[in-house]
Amino acid sequence: LSRGARFRLSAEIVRDQALAVSGLLSPKMGGPAVMPPQPAGLWRSTYNGRSWIDAEGEDRFRRGLYTYLKRTTPYPSMTTFDGGSGEVCLVRRIRTNTPLQALVTMNDPVFLEAAAALASRMTTEADDARARAERGLRLALIRPAREGEVEPLLRPQTDAAKAFSADAEKAAALIEASRGKAGELTSAEFAAWIVTANAILNLDELLTRN
Repeated sequence: LSRGARFRLSAEIVRDQALAVSGLLSPKMGGPAVMPPQPAGLWRSTYNGRSWIDAEGEDRFRRGLYTYLKRTTPYPSMTTFDGGSGEVCLVRRIRTNTPLQALVTMNDPVFLEAAAALASRMTTEADDARARAERGLRLALIRPAREGEVEPLLRPQTDAAKAFSADAEKAAALIEASRGKAGELTSAEFAAWIVTANAILNLDELLTRN
């Protein structure tokens, strides 16, 4: 184990892990394919009358294994993370590292919802800012936060809270897009914790098998 290869997680696991850390992942097994959120309009074409309807409830957070796949229009986040196209059988997947992958984990609807859910866990399971950041790291990395890991999260969180306090519309828009619920926090505070949770879900240690 001390000499194992280091590589990024597979396309399905990158998504599933974000949902698992946030507490959203459904453990349900079996059943038909589901349609988790994806950018609107991808199925729109002259010769295609079908449309992608985002699943609700438990089906929205099923494991990537159950995602509906269409060969002519594959699920975009899986394609970005080198998932197979379904046109041919693959002995193994070739892993790439591109800026698009970071854009997916920071902006994709699934990852935004996972960030909001993780932010809810952090703010309800801990009382002060430092404890919340430590809780988020513990949930994501399955280990206590090390020295010097919490401060880089707290500074941007404070800056984000100030920015959202000055622009309530942006805070409300982020919470709405991520389907979050501020609960006892103000919209500005909760939106700032969504940003912090999103940063945690983008940590290299979380996305990589070390």
